[in-house]
Amino acid sequence: MRLGAALPFGQVPPVLAHFTGVAVDAETVRRLTEAAGAAQVAVEAAAVATLERTLPDEPAGPPVQLLSVDGAMAPLVGGVWAEVKTLAVGEVVAGADGPTTVALSYFSRLTDADRFGRLATGETHRRGTATAGTVVAVADGAAWCQGFVDLHRPDAVRVLDYPHAVEHLGQAAQAGFGPGTAATSAWLGEQAHALRHGREAAVLTALTVLAATPGLGAEARATVTGVHGYLATRRAQIRYRAFAAAGYPIGSGCVESANKLVVEARLKGPGMHWARANVDPLLALRCLLANGRWDAAWPGLWAALRRSRRRPAPAPSPPASPPEPAPPAAPSPGRSSQPARPRPKLVVDGKPTADHPWKRGLALHAKP
Repeated sequence: MRLGAALPFGQVPPVLAHFTGVAVDAETVRRLTEAAGAAQVAVEAAAVATLERTLPDEPAGPPVQLLSVDGAMAPLVGGVWAEVKTLAVGEVVAGADGPTTVALSYFSRLTDADRFGRLATGETHRRGTATAGTVVAVADGAAWCQGFVDLHRPDAVRVLDYPHAVEHLGQAAQAGFGPGTAATSAWLGEQAHALRHGREAAVLTALTVLAATPGLGAEARATVTGVHGYLATRRAQIRYRAFAAAGYPIGSGCVESANKLVVEARLKGPGMHWARANVDPLLALRCLLANGRWDAAWPGLWAALRRSRRRPAPAPSPPASPPEPAPPAAPSPGRSSQPARPRPKLVVDGKPTADHPWKRGLALHAKP
């Protein structure tokens, strides 16, 4: 099960045989791994339901905590791609070269934003998100990311991922000066530097000027105007100089690394396509590995597996009644249904027997 969470199923049998001498096939590895993962999903969902019902005290969180969410695409059966949402939680500590995030842990599910936010409560509770001194929420501008922060720590310091903001500036530069031109590189470098060092107002002004460039096509103008609106509505989230001075991270590299570590390293191998129902079980086991909690979680997981195996199987359907024997065929008219008796012999040793008509005649004429 642990090997199945870490390696492609087909690679597990030779590794297991090498170290233990136990021979299994890849299908057995797949079946056992998915069963263990499904049990872990159930254990975690039950834990969240208990938290919601009992409302226990929150454990103490760190002075500064990072909370970051993002999505990564996973291939499903039938050529479909679906977004796996991942949470990364860590403790932010000051370092000589700036803030560093340590003690990272992760939670991933293939589900909608509302359900993901609810299921992630187990991880945010464990990490003390509600009681942390300051929570820094670094994410891109997707609405579901901000909704997640609203749910778990609405007073968090919200930071628009700096590389994400620069990516939008790059779109405006290409629209205004053309892809790959020297003017594009020069303008983008200048605005990225200004944005990073506290001159976000100047960046917004530069976007306004670029959108008003004479001769700029309608489509290019719409792109530049869109970037201006995107950053302007997130003005409080692009104060990168102030964030850095406070010792806060300004990039979402932790959750992007989580996408690779938890999701892509196992679910996006060559030729892999997953049934939707089997994605969350594997993600649950992957998070146990990445979070260093496999040994701690194993007793509860094993107990859940044993309970699922002890559940009585559904009662079998009663056997079908045997067909009734066909009624005997009706005898032909004038014939008896009983087998015919052998005819008695009439002459034995040259003498008539009692059944001979002569004898019967003599009997009829005999005197009383």
